[in-house]
Amino acid sequence: MKLSLTQKKPNEFYDSLPKVELHRHLEGSLRFETVRELARRHGMDLPATAELRTLVQVQDDEPFTFENFLSKFTTLRLFYRSPEVIHRITREAIEDAAADNIRYMEMRFTPIALSRAEGFPLADVMDWVIDATKQAEEEFNIKTRLIASVNRHESPKLAAQVSYLAVDRMQAGIVGLDLAGDEYNFSAESFAEIFRAAKQSGLGITIHAGEWNTGENVAQAVELLQADRIGHGIRVIESQKAIEMTRDRNTPFEVCITSNYQSGAVSNVDPHPITQMLALGLNVTINTDDPSISQLTLSDEYRMACEVLELSINNLKERVIAAAQAAFLPEDEKIELINALQEEYLEY
Repeated sequence: MKLSLTQKKPNEFYDSLPKVELHRHLEGSLRFETVRELARRHGMDLPATAELRTLVQVQDDEPFTFENFLSKFTTLRLFYRSPEVIHRITREAIEDAAADNIRYMEMRFTPIALSRAEGFPLADVMDWVIDATKQAEEEFNIKTRLIASVNRHESPKLAAQVSYLAVDRMQAGIVGLDLAGDEYNFSAESFAEIFRAAKQSGLGITIHAGEWNTGENVAQAVELLQADRIGHGIRVIESQKAIEMTRDRNTPFEVCITSNYQSGAVSNVDPHPITQMLALGLNVTINTDDPSISQLTLSDEYRMACEVLELSINNLKERVIAAAQAAFLPEDEKIELINALQEEYLEY
């Protein structure tokens, strides 16, 4: 499907591109139809369809703030009622990624969130997600690995439990540990020892930093928590120290354009800090964050990058390969992925 670089591309062009997703939350990937069905099945006291949608998906007429964005997860936590539900939402998230021509995905999930509605043991929850991922990976032919995520506003003691369980499941497909949640009100410092130990054990480390709070948090994530990658990181441009540190180390940034706007991290989609980050020579990748909450696909984000922010198709290809290079995979698997993507991109 060769097209002129100066020609505006049809949606089908972006849909057809082979993709890599490094930053997608399972809890932000529930299909709305599944949410509605589960609400009916479990007799949950929830509002009618239109109002329910506002509780779990960002709407154009509501405030774009991080409080509003995070509130969607509060409602979604009510739905994790059984092993079957957790298996289903995992399978559907991977099926949706495969339908979007994602060749490799690292999906992060929050065991504490998935366990809370029914008090499930953390180990059981993690095993359910792992088992569902293995089955869906084979069924839909999409290489998928998992990142266990913990939140800043929750107990470091719980985070340490998740980290221990994740390390114990590295051979089963968990490749990383993530720190997420309310960056504005909660520091990462109390989690530093946990993440350093996880990295020493072989897990990849990705930290949400410089999304809602200062670029100094990016430097802290790299120095104190030994982050291999930065989730979002768009405010890195405010800190010369963080710019130089991440550029020198070629630290990958997992940027999520639409999510940054909807969560209030940026005031407009255009301009978006990704443009300046690329101009500064930073290692940027493009991701969805929470496709169901934001009502988008990775194809939509690629299209946004090119059609609104004016990345060239060649720039976009480079960012896809950069994402593959940043994957938490053994070197031989990473090379195989990169070679396969480069072969596919010869058609574009």
